[in-house]
Amino acid sequence: MPVTDDDELREILSLNRVAVVGCSTTPGKDAHEIPKYLIDEGYDVVPVNPFADEIFGREAYDSLADVPGEIDIVDVFRPSEEVSDIVDAVLEREDVQVVWLQLGIHDDDAVERAESAGRRVVQGRCMKPTHQRLLG
Repeated sequence: MPVTDDDELREILSLNRVAVVGCSTTPGKDAHEIPKYLIDEGYDVVPVNPFADEIFGREAYDSLADVPGEIDIVDVFRPSEEVSDIVDAVLEREDVQVVWLQLGIHDDDAVERAESAGRRVVQGRCMKPTHQRLLG
């Protein structure tokens, strides 16, 4: 079951390095504004977008496999039909602790696979209002 408990959400939000899959270069889009908020709140945001070289003055990577160093949270801003492949990429890495599926993004089978592999999953929540409510 995806994480819904506030104490566990606070624990997840205490992690620091967030790879944002589908991070956007376009101001005004949620996939741009929410990662920007996270940066402003002190998170180490790593943009993952194969169509951008740089976002927020940070190198953008083509895929999760290309991201150097450890990742704590993978925050997903891609359509639900892409979640399965993203979870596959998460499971190829041993460092990712959490898969966070933004509002409206879901794939129950992929969630079950991630959880069976010991990863925590947040689904149907946005990181920004969750952070504001619990830590803001």
